Amino acid sequence: MAKILIVEDEKPINELIYRNLVLVGHDCTQVYDGDAAEQELKTQNYDLALLDVMLPGQSGFEVIESAQDTAVIFLTAKDGVPDRIKGLNLGADDYIVKPFDMIELLARINAVLRRTYRHNATFTLDDTKVDFGSRKVFHKGEPVELTPKEYDLLEELVVNRNIALSRDKLLENVWGYDYMGDTRTIDVHIQKLRKKLGWENRIVTVYKLGYRLEANG
Repeated sequence: MAKILIVEDEKPINELIYRNLVLVGHDCTQVYDGDAAEQELKTQNYDLALLDVMLPGQSGFEVIESAQDTAVIFLTAKDGVPDRIKGLNLGADDYIVKPFDMIELLARINAVLRRTYRHNATFTLDDTKVDFGSRKVFHKGEPVELTPKEYDLLEELVVNRNIALSRDKLLENVWGYDYMGDTRTIDVHIQKLRKKLGWENRIVTVYKLGYRLEANG
């Protein structure tokens, strides 16, 4: 997946982000102050930087000047409109306010990478291959016919692989906030994906919660 720089001085938050991003397959580097972030951005190539605004040394608003070819998402407790406008005007691709839900952060990261990251735009597991650019899916080399919602649900599972997703969160992310149906819709679509992709043992049921795509091993 992508090479991501995590710039956050609060070590528990930095570590939480790191563990979740590594879990879904990203290559991550952790730093804890603005000067170290600037050095990394000047000497290494990153696809995305998660950049706190209030940092020891240089602020995130100063560090972004070094992120010439790197997509940036600001992570900050500063939720005022002027700060949001400033961050976006400086070239940030997104701006997320703490505290945030980790699933939301992963969704925001995916959205930014979808616009800016073109390498390794496929995912392969067992005999199934997902091409994100074309929204095409293949099983044993043959194209798989999926409905738009089946594909969207599949992509949500892939992007958040190895993470347990609740039925409510899947409904929210795939069907939208205003969806009036119930969670049985998720169960029906999951059963169809399992059968079409041969993932009966890959998409596991998480008791009293939802589902998880097991992509390890």
